[in-house]
Amino acid sequence: MTKGTLVTGSGRSAAGAAASWPAAPPQVAPVVTLPTPPPLPRIKVLHVITRFTAGAGGNTLLSAEGMDPERYEVWIAGVPGGDLWDRARAAGLRTVQVPGFRHTLTPVDLLVLWRLVRLIRRERFTVVHTHSGKGGFLGRAAARLSRTPVVVHTFHGFSFHPYMSRRRRTAYRWLERATRRFTHRFLAVAPRVAREAVEERLAPPGRVHVVPSAVDLGHIPERFDPAARHELGVPRDKPLVGTVGRIDYQKAPWDFIRMAAAIRADHPGTAFVMIGDGPLEGEVRRLAAELDVDVTFGGYRPDASWLVAGLDVFVTTSLYEGLGRALTEALATARPVVATAVNGVPDLVEHGATGLLVPPADPEREARAVTWLLDHPAEAAEMGQQGRRRVRTSFAPRAMCAAVDDCYRDLLGLPPLPERAAGVPGPAQGATPGPLNRASGSSPPD
Repeated sequence: MTKGTLVTGSGRSAAGAAASWPAAPPQVAPVVTLPTPPPLPRIKVLHVITRFTAGAGGNTLLSAEGMDPERYEVWIAGVPGGDLWDRARAAGLRTVQVPGFRHTLTPVDLLVLWRLVRLIRRERFTVVHTHSGKGGFLGRAAARLSRTPVVVHTFHGFSFHPYMSRRRRTAYRWLERATRRFTHRFLAVAPRVAREAVEERLAPPGRVHVVPSAVDLGHIPERFDPAARHELGVPRDKPLVGTVGRIDYQKAPWDFIRMAAAIRADHPGTAFVMIGDGPLEGEVRRLAAELDVDVTFGGYRPDASWLVAGLDVFVTTSLYEGLGRALTEALATARPVVATAVNGVPDLVEHGATGLLVPPADPEREARAVTWLLDHPAEAAEMGQQGRRRVRTSFAPRAMCAAVDDCYRDLLGLPPLPERAAGVPGPAQGATPGPLNRASGSSPPD
């Protein structure tokens, strides 16, 4: 070690240099010819999330299944129901659907807290990693009561927003602030989400690390797919504008309908599709009929990320959104996008470079932005291509899992893996290759 270099408990020097722990020498004989070694203890990690569905749930699943199974034993606990539990079990993850766990505050939460404490104490997890507002509060409180060595929380978005009552907003903000002192490291899916977490005093300054929310790029086309367009039932020569997401308050689906009505006034040949379902679907259908807008409702589709490749323009009208998983997937297919400038979305959609930004709750501005893309196909195509390059180089699961692994190792005092000490992301199970980028769906934050 160089004289005067201070090495921290994580094995890194104060200047951020790689740990000085020596690399393993080469094997002197093939492993298969050696006596079987004893199994080494793995790091036990529990992810606690509210709703285990696409968006924050999809991000959590990729984080969990992408960790090296030789080093980690990963569990996931959350609200019963959701479309990702079967996939998690198929990936070899341990799952716990906690009875009584709901996405809203209820008196049963004390029972849920006790069940989480009992689980954490019984399994003796080394790391508890929490997600979403409700899961973050209960998971971190349970970890504190269980004296868990390492507690990490990811901000996918926020449990409070300007569109809820002041009383609820105050309650959720207080709960998130109350548990920040139980947390050893904070992660955020986008720089603006990190900044907002600090501004709202949900995390101390300097304690939030940005880790881009990855998507499974291996299942997403890189460009327009005629087969997806055929599946959507719209001729290629007819402009098709669409969106993907749960039809609920957060996504403002009524704004998509009003936007469609405004577009049809100047571009009557344009077709529209909404892929997803939710509690407001009946209300949205009635509004479409009232405004005489022909919108195809595709319902929930597990292949939605593929169907997006058949669109000419992808639109999000969300009132609030951590980053937007469906938006990231649309950019990965080189789709021109129009998105509301909320929370972390402007970190992903650079206005005029990877898409167009509009204010929330403004269907007229949304319509003008979509119309501009339809009237300028060359510029729209270039924006789509630049968005694709950005996502496919910075939002691969391998990079995200490498960053999460580095976070755990740093907090546990372990040196970085040799390949990452050299700036190369290590292997991650089921991950898509991609560079490690530390700079920087979606279901609603709970």
